[in-house]
Amino acid sequence: MLKNQVIGNKGHIPWKIKGEQRRFKELTTENAVIMGRRSYEEIGRPLPNRTTIVVSNTANFDGENCLTAKSLNEAIRLAGNKDIYISGGAKLYEEALLLVEKMYITEIDCNIEGDTYFPHFDSEQFVKEINEKFEGEIPYTYVTYTRKQG
Repeated sequence: MLKNQVIGNKGHIPWKIKGEQRRFKELTTENAVIMGRRSYEEIGRPLPNRTTIVVSNTANFDGENCLTAKSLNEAIRLAGNKDIYISGGAKLYEEALLLVEKMYITEIDCNIEGDTYFPHFDSEQFVKEINEKFEGEIPYTYVTYTRKQG
């Protein structure tokens, strides 16, 4: 997400930073990725070496390594024993915020106009760990938020 919490603009990610999505691939390979219909349609295909679960009430995307669920809870059930990663959109992030133990977020050090935002969350409920910083034309940082116990 950007400094202004933008995650999308007109159905697309509003930035292109070479290498920025490396962490997402490393975390999600051989696991389950849950995303909303519009996020899936932007990608246009199931993600390789992962189980892609699309949450949609209006379309069916079942195929090789791709399943469709009517709700986040159904998607979680379909993931079975795999680690689960939520990859958008905003409504799905908002719903998942109540359930997550960890959030792996790339914080991008700039503001770009957009129409879709990562939902506000109470940072006091999480421990923030800075994992890796990247300099460049558009600097970014890999951050992990772990929910506090108790």
